[in-house]
Amino acid sequence: MSEVFEGYERQYCELSANLSRKCSSSGLLLDGGKKEQYIFIRVWRIVLLSEEKMQKISEVKAGLDDADVLIRKMDLEARSLQPSVKAVLLAKLREYKADLNKLKREVKKISSGNQVSREELLESGMADGQAVSVDQRQRLAMSTERLNQSSDRIMESRRTMLETEEVGVSILQDLHHQRDSLLHSHKKLHGVDDAIDKSKKILTAMSRRMSRNKLIVGSVIAALVLAIILILYFKLSHH
Repeated sequence: MSEVFEGYERQYCELSANLSRKCSSSGLLLDGGKKEQYIFIRVWRIVLLSEEKMQKISEVKAGLDDADVLIRKMDLEARSLQPSVKAVLLAKLREYKADLNKLKREVKKISSGNQVSREELLESGMADGQAVSVDQRQRLAMSTERLNQSSDRIMESRRTMLETEEVGVSILQDLHHQRDSLLHSHKKLHGVDDAIDKSKKILTAMSRRMSRNKLIVGSVIAALVLAIILILYFKLSHH
């Protein structure tokens, strides 16, 4: 298995376990009999409690975005491996995606329940006119507005980060394709080098054979010339 995939997998498992714990703790806020107690406390404490839960929900949503990024990275790494390994890793990725989608549904449910509980608490607190002054109501409205603005800024920053991450993943995919092309070209060049080496060996062998043949032909010619000279010498000497 790829070490890169294993690294992403460890990060995802740790992040998933952490998100599950946060969801469990966030789901327990503002439940059961505590709701009646909150009706009788000051409105500013209600706002602080609601802000605390919304902050946890925002952290969980940010973690879900990080988990999505890790899933995409694991998918990219798995598809670059051998077919036998890729099939196993993609099957594991489908399980991770199913778990992540389940976690997203739980967060959505908790977020919706928090909104309803928050509205009920605010309505109950505002109905108690003796405990809440006009100044407190104004501070409540300002706190709510600041909270909404902070949440919007956090989500916008997270969206920008995800877009940047997607661009990075796209660049990695392009680099992977370019790497495959370079490896393919390298294999072709290696094949051409082998063919050139074979051609050199053939030409060298042919050159040696030609040199040997020239030597043989020269020897034969020399022998014939010597034989002709001897024949002429014997004929001239008999006369």
